[in-house]
Amino acid sequence: MLKDINAVNFIVIGLCLLGMLLAGLLVKGIKKTNPANERMEEIAGYIKNGAIAYLKRQYIVLSGFLTVMFLVLGFIPSLGWGLAFAFLFGAVLSVLAGYLGMRTAVISNVRTTSAAQSGLGKAFKVAFSGGAVMGILVVSLGALGISVVSLITKNTGILTGFSLGASSIALFCRVGGGIYTKAADMGADLVGKVEVGIPEDDPKNPAVIADNVGDNVGDVAGMGADLFESYVGCIISAMLLIGGISKSAYILLLVASGLLASLIGIVIVRLINAKNSALTLRLGTFISAGLLVVFSLIISLIFGLVNNFWGVLCGIIAGILIGQLTEVYTSDSYKTVKNIAKAGESGTATNILAGYSSGLLSTALPVLVLVAAIVISYFAAGELGIVLAALGMLATVGITISVDAYGPIADNAGGIAEMSGCDGSVRKITDKLDSVGNTTAAIGKGFSIGSAALTALALFTAYAERVKLNSTQISLLDPKVISGLLIGGMLTYLFSALTINSVSKAANDMINEVRRQFKENPGIMEGTVKPDYEKCVDISTKAAIREMIIPGIIAIAAPIAIGLILGKAALAGLLAGATITGVLLAISMANSGGAWDNAKKYIENGHFGGKNSAAHKSAVIGDTIGDPFKDTAGPSLNILIKLMSIVAVVFAPLFM
Repeated sequence: MLKDINAVNFIVIGLCLLGMLLAGLLVKGIKKTNPANERMEEIAGYIKNGAIAYLKRQYIVLSGFLTVMFLVLGFIPSLGWGLAFAFLFGAVLSVLAGYLGMRTAVISNVRTTSAAQSGLGKAFKVAFSGGAVMGILVVSLGALGISVVSLITKNTGILTGFSLGASSIALFCRVGGGIYTKAADMGADLVGKVEVGIPEDDPKNPAVIADNVGDNVGDVAGMGADLFESYVGCIISAMLLIGGISKSAYILLLVASGLLASLIGIVIVRLINAKNSALTLRLGTFISAGLLVVFSLIISLIFGLVNNFWGVLCGIIAGILIGQLTEVYTSDSYKTVKNIAKAGESGTATNILAGYSSGLLSTALPVLVLVAAIVISYFAAGELGIVLAALGMLATVGITISVDAYGPIADNAGGIAEMSGCDGSVRKITDKLDSVGNTTAAIGKGFSIGSAALTALALFTAYAERVKLNSTQISLLDPKVISGLLIGGMLTYLFSALTINSVSKAANDMINEVRRQFKENPGIMEGTVKPDYEKCVDISTKAAIREMIIPGIIAIAAPIAIGLILGKAALAGLLAGATITGVLLAISMANSGGAWDNAKKYIENGHFGGKNSAAHKSAVIGDTIGDPFKDTAGPSLNILIKLMSIVAVVFAPLFM
């Protein structure tokens, strides 16, 4: 039965339904926690309404894009309506996962604040439960969609349309969410903290609600769409390379085992009475990874594919190592962040140089880990081994997302505690949760980048298979291949420039608005007049929707144009160039931003003069520069390299 593809598809569907049932139970449990008082509910309502309003406006714009792409795919004879409907299905499931996950996050934040009044353990469980809903929905809906399309069509070519739909949504959600959250964050910090001198999350700050909304639309919905795309793309690449749907029972059983391992890890974290939330989250991740090792070995033995197991194992180990290396460069438990904080005593320039150089330095070890995983998995099982390494890294992404999405919920909880005037003991608990969340967010970004590199490589291999491209046809002596490499490398820099500039423009509008409100309404600082939060939310929303369009068009149009004009070998060069530069840029920007952020928090905890010291003022500037690095440009590059790769796979018949 385990080798029958139809039976395995039903096993996957059953586990997905079980996962969604668990997500429903978690939501029910979260809702049972009382939101406490009217002020907390009022603030949470602002955040919820702002987040939902943004997503609705984003989805209206995306519906136009989806309609155009659906018709284009359907009317191209070599692609067809089956692929077009799969594209739409993938996009809808990605939207659904992000929307439901974000809705859960915005009801979890205030309940985490309320639970913090009863202690750290209860608050942790509520915050983690909110994140777990996002994690479960991403893997359950992703695997469910693949199995349903597999059962109906029996065609891996059509499955690539499903992956394209997921990738397209991911790019717009990540770019739009990143622009939104960082415009608000920079406006709140540069005027509130630096110019006016009020604390973070002070209700007097007009941009504070937009900042909290941004945590949800960027770090929950955007991050979920990013990893949904990686997860789906990796599975479909493996199915393509193993020989099609009829031979994919082994791949789908690995997917099922990863889903089961994630669910077990989530349940264990929920059952532990967390006195050390960081240790509890790490334990859940390690348990899920350990279970996947056991499950994948058993499955490989059953199928007589032990060599394939080494590919999966390489991916599991690489994912864990990259996460730990990211922590070394971004956590204040290590010297990198402490050195950046100390550098701020000499001025802003030294703080920025220390943070930027640490990001550049942080690319070395993760890249060597990826190289080791690629080489070992290739010698173990050939090209399929590399794809299985990507699958090993992403199979337990359910627990990874749960841990990552916990962070913005804890961050929001701290903001609500500050704005509603909760007792200081409540804010201390939410700050502890948020501190762990900063580290898990940085680790999550490192994991996303590593998985993006392996997924892009898997899709590159699938593209080469589809266009019948072998090593003799890709030569560094071929000017078309070199041109493709250079254009691909250039695109990652162009894309980063566009997204960072978009944040800068939106932040400028936000800063001017916050300054205007403080100047025209002195009662805001006196606490007698409520700031106009909605105006700031509207500025971030409009900017995010407007600025996400051009990067999205570039990501889709560039590979098609190069493939049609310069040919399939040049397009292979473009994908290779984009992957190499994109991974390095993403790692350096994400780690620089994370290190600057935690250096600021390290100073705020009483080191190097504490708040309002010279080192702190420098660190705030460094953190502000790092915001678009780590939360907009860096994460968006993950999707750029994967989206261009899946576009190449889908439109491959045009380049033959």
